[in-house]
Amino acid sequence: MPQVLKIWRERDTRAISLRMYLLLVSATGLWTWFGWVIESTPVIVTNTICFALQSSILGLKLQSLLQQPEVS
Repeated sequence: MPQVLKIWRERDTRAISLRMYLLLVSATGLWTWFGWVIESTPVIVTNTICFALQSSILGLKLQSLLQQPEVS
């Protein structure tokens, strides 16, 4: 949560690895799906919260990459 707040405030995602967050969001999504399969509320709730926070960071990272001016 502290990392999410820092990124939201500063809008600086240079220190964030795109590949790492793509992998992290994918893994958390799979854990959430697994929670649904085994019908485990703690697994579903925990991973849904993590998925939302990680997805917001990933979205900010992608947004910052799209807004960077092209260097020639």
